[in-house]
Amino acid sequence: MKDTYTYQIGNNLYINLTNRCSNRCTFCVRNGKEMYEGYALWLKGGEPTAEAVKEEIGDPARYGEVVFCGFGEPTERLADMLDICDYVHAHGGRTRLNTNGHGSLIAGENIAPRLKGKLDGVNVSLNAPTKEEYDALCRPQLEGAFGAMLAFARDCRAAGVDVWFSVVDCIGQEKVELCRKIADGVGIPLRVRPMID
Repeated sequence: MKDTYTYQIGNNLYINLTNRCSNRCTFCVRNGKEMYEGYALWLKGGEPTAEAVKEEIGDPARYGEVVFCGFGEPTERLADMLDICDYVHAHGGRTRLNTNGHGSLIAGENIAPRLKGKLDGVNVSLNAPTKEEYDALCRPQLEGAFGAMLAFARDCRAAGVDVWFSVVDCIGQEKVELCRKIADGVGIPLRVRPMID
């Protein structure tokens, strides 16, 4: 079966740039699966080039959004992601990043200013109200991941990037409300999304 670089759900086109990820989330749809929504998202033949992705996108204006969200963390491929963003915008499309918020930690520098004008929205997965709970739920592979994720969201806001936090409803209403307090405390909206079975 051919590797899937792009896949459509509803009116959005999703970009599967990499399977590398700095988290090992207990709830992740990739756990024990090669398929999602009928698409094979494990990249067995290697990561796609930016040119191959652009070719598959074609006319981005056909879609509501072009979303960087696959079986890995898109900021692991930051330069290629931004290159694809330029292509999408040049052809009348909109872009969004779904991220664990570790991009700056992965890069070793604040990447938020580089996202301005490239991404129309950034969805940062908060998912837990404390470092301890985050570490247990998301099992980060990098030191300082929880604090780096919060700092990344604040840096995006400071850079003028439209950013919001998200949590998965499987953590329970009490923890959702604690996450809302964290989000309110840094002035960033929180969206609650349903657990994907």
